[in-house]
Amino acid sequence: MSSDSISTGNYSKLIVFDMDSTLIDAECIDELARAAGVIDKVAGITERAMNGEIDYSGALTERVHLLKGLELNVAKDTLNRISLMPGAKELMSHLRSRGYRIAMLSGGFTLASDRIGKLLNIDYVFSNELIVENGCLTGEVIGPMTEDRSKELVFEQLSKENGVEPEDCIVVGDGANDICLFERSGYGIAFNPKPILRKYADVLITTKDLAAVIPVIDSLER
Repeated sequence: MSSDSISTGNYSKLIVFDMDSTLIDAECIDELARAAGVIDKVAGITERAMNGEIDYSGALTERVHLLKGLELNVAKDTLNRISLMPGAKELMSHLRSRGYRIAMLSGGFTLASDRIGKLLNIDYVFSNELIVENGCLTGEVIGPMTEDRSKELVFEQLSKENGVEPEDCIVVGDGANDICLFERSGYGIAFNPKPILRKYADVLITTKDLAAVIPVIDSLER
């Protein structure tokens, strides 16, 4: 991954975002775990997964299992309280004015991503679904983002559908499961990243304000 792989002024106009701790100011699974009374167990696994200490797929399965029995209404209320990251709406508006197509690839859940996708008018939203029976979470999860390199596969699919190469796209993320995106993209913006992601990034944003990405985008198009 290198900024040299993108010709100035010749962008694909496809930009890909993570959701948790990037477009929203929280980790969905940690908030659900807090509601279920298992935050200590889940937060530790989340931190290790985002730092690349354990594989993403196994960590997801383990954490979701701990949510078994949480009432769906409680889960919905919990996730609906999560705020957008400051500057998210401003950044989306700016990207649209520049002609970008916007994608969100998240290991989080449709209970949150559907709402966030609509709020930000995102073109493509991919996330996982928590299984529900009798009004409660079963502790199981399905979807296109359950494997270690799921984001990379979906990224390649989106690039193909938009008639561009992954190397011509921009990605924004914060954790270990975004490394595969940073390796395949032409330009990677690490937003308040975990240490493991920093070495894969072309630029670091260390303030909790997505509006800080705007001048980066503008500088790339000069």
